[in-house]
Amino acid sequence: MSPLEWLLHGHVAVGGGYLSVPEVVGNLFGLASALLGMRRVVWAWPVGLVGNALLFGVFAWGELSNVVAEPLWGQAGRQVFFAAVGVYGWWRWAAARRAGGAADGGAVVPRWAGPSGWLQLAVLGAVGYAAAYVVLQRLGSWGPATEAWILAGSMLATYGMARGWVEFWLVWLAVDVVGVTTLLEAGYYPTAVMYLVYAGFVVLGFVTWLRAERRLRPREQVSIHPATPDPTGTAPEPAAR
Repeated sequence: MSPLEWLLHGHVAVGGGYLSVPEVVGNLFGLASALLGMRRVVWAWPVGLVGNALLFGVFAWGELSNVVAEPLWGQAGRQVFFAAVGVYGWWRWAAARRAGGAADGGAVVPRWAGPSGWLQLAVLGAVGYAAAYVVLQRLGSWGPATEAWILAGSMLATYGMARGWVEFWLVWLAVDVVGVTTLLEAGYYPTAVMYLVYAGFVVLGFVTWLRAERRLRPREQVSIHPATPDPTGTAPEPAAR
C-alpha cells in the first residue's frame, strides 16, 4: 500500500479493533485549525480544508465505522459546507489581515453578533435544521434528528467564525454535546474523542476571544474618529490589557 493509499484507506490495529487513518489524521487537521482559529490566524482556514476532505471520505464511505452499515451523510455533508464556508472565511480573514488586522496581530477583531446577528443565526439555524432533517431522512442517514442539528449547528458556528462573532464558540459547544453521543453510538470512536477534546478547546477559545473583544473593541472605536473632540473634556482611559 502506497503512502497515499494508506492515508486515504489505511487503518491501525488497536486492541481487538482498529482506528481509521484518515479519520485520525482528518481530526488532527481539524484540531490544528481550531487552535489557529483561537489565535485568529488566517492559516486556520486552509488547514481546516485538508481535514474536511479527509473526513468527508470517512463518513461518506460508511463502512469504516464497523458498527453501522449506512454512511453518516450529515457528518459527510457538514464537511462540504465547511469547505465552502472555509473558502469564504479564508477570503474574509485574509482581506481583514491585508487591511491591517487587529492591534494584537490577529486577522480579525472579535465582536458580539448583536441583535441583527442573533436574528441571522436563529433564522439560519431553524431553516438549516429543517432542510437538513428532510434531506438526511430521505438519504437514509443513520440518525437524521441528531445529525441535522450537528450539520446545521456546524454551519452556524463556521459562519459565525468567518464573521468574527464571539458567539460561534457557544454554538460549537452545543454541537459537541450532541456530536459526542451520536458518534459513540455509531462507532466513530476517534472522532467522538476529538469532539470531547474540541469541547475543552471551545471553552478556552470562547474565553480567549471574549478577552480579546474586551481589550480590542474600545481601542478600535476610539481610533475610528481620532479628531473628534471629547465633549466631556477628558481623554478616554486606555483599554485594559
